[in-house]
Amino acid sequence: MTNQGAWTDARLRAAWASGDWSNIFREYRRASGVSQLALGSLVGMPQSHVSLIENGKRQVTSADVISRITEGLDVPNELRGLPGPPDPEGVEWGPNAELNERIARAHSRGRVDVRSADWIARVLAEHRRAEDMIGGKELWPVVRSQLDAVTRLLPLASGPVADKLLILAGEHAHWLSWVAAGEGRRGAAVAWLDLANGWALDAGSADLASWITRVRSYYTLNNGDPIRALRIAEAARRSSGDLSPAASSIALHATSLALAAVGDRDTARRLSQEAYTKALEAPDEGDRPGWLYWLDPVRAKLNLGEAAHAARDWSVAADAFREGLAGLDGYPRDQEFYAARLAEARQRS
Repeated sequence: MTNQGAWTDARLRAAWASGDWSNIFREYRRASGVSQLALGSLVGMPQSHVSLIENGKRQVTSADVISRITEGLDVPNELRGLPGPPDPEGVEWGPNAELNERIARAHSRGRVDVRSADWIARVLAEHRRAEDMIGGKELWPVVRSQLDAVTRLLPLASGPVADKLLILAGEHAHWLSWVAAGEGRRGAAVAWLDLANGWALDAGSADLASWITRVRSYYTLNNGDPIRALRIAEAARRSSGDLSPAASSIALHATSLALAAVGDRDTARRLSQEAYTKALEAPDEGDRPGWLYWLDPVRAKLNLGEAAHAARDWSVAADAFREGLAGLDGYPRDQEFYAARLAEARQRS
């Protein structure tokens, strides 16, 4: 019997996208906890063959064997037929028109139940948490394929399920935007944000619309335009509908960074404190939107330090970075980033 729950694991899904059979077998066994013997029984081959494949001493080339493995491991539909890892120069970084065509046909029928949306949400959560360890580029084809799966479900959904799928589509588009931005594909990053924002509005999600607008402010600030970044961040605070404490916190934080950049440091300090207080109103992950799973009290403290750093309050920044770093586990890239920020703030204070 297969363990489809293993396919929520981002490392396994990235291995599948790579087409590396030795890695696929190893990651499947890690994610599912099965032995080589048990895996062999799933895919119809002896344990000795599984061992040879895992050790790179036997190649998988037969279409029949590939089909047997795909069926035996119960590979999700959205991963079947994925190409190998793309050449970064050949990646289709931007969205295509077909995605919006599918979205336009949403809310028509009700043949998809909430369990499908819950499965997709679980998978996306795993992608988010694994990004720091795996890297976004490796997961790009997986998440892009997952977004295709979401948009294909939408014409079959209605009511609250359709709204949930629209929010998931927006979350996927945001993730793709973030990765594209990290690869220097600014035009594609903004195009994905445009899609995500429209889908958030269609779903009536003020929190997601605000978050996506905040990301646009972040891109704009990093691109050297603080006046426009401030205008966009203020729009994130004014998103139609009531914002949850976490969404409100991150919009306030974005505004404080932009204010500091334009020289209004007093207002920046005030909004930064408001952002910190708001974040502490939702200390538990279940009280925050899925895409803000990371905004716990530790991250709130680091955001406070980041705002103080932008306002050149070096001692305040150093204290906040020191406290935040003490509780930041499992995010090596972020630990490196904030450690450098701490060293800079200490030097300047």
